[in-house]
Amino acid sequence: MSNNLKPLLAKLAGGATLTEAEAEAAFDIIMSGEATPAQIGGLLMAMRVRGETVAELTGAVRAMRARMTAIAAPEGAIDVCGTGGDNAGTLNVSTAVTFVLAGAGVPVAKHGNRALSSRTGGADVLAALGVNVDAPMDRLEGILAEAGAVFLFAPRHHPSMRHAAGPRVELGTRTIFNLLGPMANPARVRRQLTGVFDPAWAEPMAQTLGRLGSEAAWIVHGMGLDELTVAGENQVVALAGGAVRRFSVVPEDAGLARAPIEAIRGGDAAANAAALRALLDGAASAYRDTVLLNAAAALVVAGKVDALRDGAAVAASVIDGGAAREVLARMQQASAGG
Repeated sequence: MSNNLKPLLAKLAGGATLTEAEAEAAFDIIMSGEATPAQIGGLLMAMRVRGETVAELTGAVRAMRARMTAIAAPEGAIDVCGTGGDNAGTLNVSTAVTFVLAGAGVPVAKHGNRALSSRTGGADVLAALGVNVDAPMDRLEGILAEAGAVFLFAPRHHPSMRHAAGPRVELGTRTIFNLLGPMANPARVRRQLTGVFDPAWAEPMAQTLGRLGSEAAWIVHGMGLDELTVAGENQVVALAGGAVRRFSVVPEDAGLARAPIEAIRGGDAAANAAALRALLDGAASAYRDTVLLNAAAALVVAGKVDALRDGAAVAASVIDGGAAREVLARMQQASAGG
């Protein structure tokens, strides 16, 4: 039991919020294994019921980053991932976007996990595609250099998270940890396209990333999905130059047609991998258009284009020219043998 956590729990119990420094200290105690399950559950639910603040998010992310197993990434590297939690069971969008971005010359440090709220997570579909998601840790920087993209399997980079795993499962509800993962990329990327399960969290996450030194980010939500959708209007909170602004985008902004969310419903890892291979081979589909929209946004965040329409054109040429498919082949080869 941590006596150091008790004063912070008492403060939360009284309805007060934690400062950034207090939140960092609290989560460091949790991730050091010093807190009891009751203390962890109490802290998480006190924050959840009242609503987590930007200061609390920032302190918690700092604690996670301090204890993660990090890798180096080149300047301009980007991450594309989502919080999960939308329970939509769609095809793997951010994983497909990874191949497109790397094919366009943008280094991608893809932070991800196995399926948690969906049927098939990034790690699941990559494994089905022949990528070794458990490659030796000392090979990850080399894979990024050789392939232009690397998968960073969250549990391996954040082993201290295991101390909160039991209480999180027992609580059975969303906690601050659902928001932290996308902001604790092990390659310390300063640019990212991040999907969020609830649009209410887009602005706090953007503000948190700004405090943590990110250069550019889009936090997006698309009609219930933790990614941009071609089904209709998407909500975006963008961070650039330290400023945060909110706006919406529609598929027509990228020159894309609308399609219902049902058109990108996924299945198991094998089915999703087959759909992704077809996409990389140039097959036309709502899945392709969804990937083009998200890749276009990521290219804006990466500073490669200024407009979604231009980004979608670049993404389409990368797919149709075979460059995205080549990234998959390089990832398979570079990650083999781990």
